[in-house]
Amino acid sequence: MKVDKVLDAKALACPMPVVRARKTMKEMETGEILEVLTTDKGSVADLTAWSKSSGHEMLEQKEDAGVFTFYIKKG
Repeated sequence: MKVDKVLDAKALACPMPVVRARKTMKEMETGEILEVLTTDKGSVADLTAWSKSSGHEMLEQKEDAGVFTFYIKKG
């Protein structure tokens, strides 16, 4: 998957990963993909809900050794 931007939001507590993702998405073009890295378990539900309500597409999400990775396509 071609990622256009990476947002490292590890060690940030809710709602900061969503706040940072929203800010980063504003700087991106439609169709570009943002990779978000978090360690906050709450970000799984938060980023999924935010993506849907904001018109973006959650392409994939995974967890490895306590780090959650999200791939979000800008709508």
